[in-house]
Amino acid sequence: MQNSDSNDDEHELHSETEDDVKKNNSKHEETSFTAQAKIAKEAELGVSEETGKQYKPSEKWRIMKNIVVISLAFMVHFTAFQGAGNLQSSVNADEGLGTASLATIYFSLILSNVFLPVVMIRKLGCKWAVAVSFIAYMPYIGAQFYPKFYTMIPAGLLVGLGGGPLWCGKCTYLSVVSEIYSELTNVPTHALVVRFFGVFFMIFQFSQVWGNLISSTVFSIGDSNRTLFSNVSEICGKNFCPGNEANENSNMQRPPEEQIYMVAGIYLACMASACVIVALGVDSLKRYNEDTREGSGKGLYGFQLLAITTKLLKERNQLLIIPITMFLGVEQAFVGADYTAAYVACAWGISNIGYVMICYGITNSISAIGTGSVVKLTGRVPVVCCAFLLHLGIFIGLLTWAPTPDDKIMFFVVTGLWGICDGVWLVQINAYCGILFPSREEAAYSNFRLWESLGFIIAYAYSMYLCAAVKIYILMALLIIGMAGYLTVEWQEKKRI
Repeated sequence: MQNSDSNDDEHELHSETEDDVKKNNSKHEETSFTAQAKIAKEAELGVSEETGKQYKPSEKWRIMKNIVVISLAFMVHFTAFQGAGNLQSSVNADEGLGTASLATIYFSLILSNVFLPVVMIRKLGCKWAVAVSFIAYMPYIGAQFYPKFYTMIPAGLLVGLGGGPLWCGKCTYLSVVSEIYSELTNVPTHALVVRFFGVFFMIFQFSQVWGNLISSTVFSIGDSNRTLFSNVSEICGKNFCPGNEANENSNMQRPPEEQIYMVAGIYLACMASACVIVALGVDSLKRYNEDTREGSGKGLYGFQLLAITTKLLKERNQLLIIPITMFLGVEQAFVGADYTAAYVACAWGISNIGYVMICYGITNSISAIGTGSVVKLTGRVPVVCCAFLLHLGIFIGLLTWAPTPDDKIMFFVVTGLWGICDGVWLVQINAYCGILFPSREEAAYSNFRLWESLGFIIAYAYSMYLCAAVKIYILMALLIIGMAGYLTVEWQEKKRI
């Protein structure tokens, strides 16, 4: 009887154990299924390792939307600023007022790059830093209604102060969304940075088209009644010198005041529209936990950022890319101020500056987006080398060409080829700075803008004192030195890897 009870107890215990095992297996299978479902859901949504947030598949399209919208805002804004800037050396040529105001802008930009970008980005975020910086440009266009040293110079200072946060905010925004996009797609960040910068500059450079189209269309009203100056081959082109008889050249007469007012009014409307586009169409980086991201440069500003800039100067790579960065500023200043005055305005008339620079804007845009695809096939170095050879050829051509009003095609050919080169420099050197100095984007891009701005200042400072031929020789020397430094960095990085 006792044995029977014992057997029953053992049987009952064995049954309970089997039930527990089944329950445990069931729970394990349920847990495993739940985990797999969670993993599948995370894969579908996209999880950022950087922020720990989950994103829907549509987030990739949202990022692209933000890139396109901020690019459009810059295009609309710089339709006004670049359109006005291209005219300064010709329309406001008296006593060098136009080029003096441009030099002031880039002098102020150097100070702005050191003291303002991180402060404004930290306080406002990239989105609102860009929007507020757009507003800082508007008084400069307003000063075109009454261009005097006491109106243009202060307005130029304000533009420079807004320029630092503007460009640093844009670069930081593109870099941050590149990292998020990389985490969602497993595409290398450095490849996306180049791609996104290419998209930006493709859209941005169309500002050259619209800004110049506006100015030339307005200034061409009644232009058929003007008598062209005939003796241009002797005083224009490489022979153009500030203070020579080109000042009596009828081709360079200031347009009527009502036309200047009309252009300035249109440009002001463009700048106001750009502010609205950013405010309503661009997502804040708080969406991607901007405040918690490492390497954003939070807390670095003023003398702290100046110290970081100085620290970067101790790095060999930074020293080696300074000449090519300065070249970017000098060559852009030359094509916007000296080429337009010495070649286009002097030989063909102020009203044609815009039409010629439209060609520059179109080829620049195509080059900016096209170089990204070419770099995928050939690598960065061959593309940059081609730009170097082409730009060197342009300089040699300018030294041998004596422009006349009959050389209409040549005016466009020069700016078209120049736009191709500039598109390569802007995208590749901009992106390369971010690649060379990862996790230090704001300091790196502030450094880039500092040396590029110094190039602008130097070019505008000597613009009123040197003849065109001397300026071209300076460009050639700086390009060769800059290319040597760039290739050295590429060689060192390849060797290190």
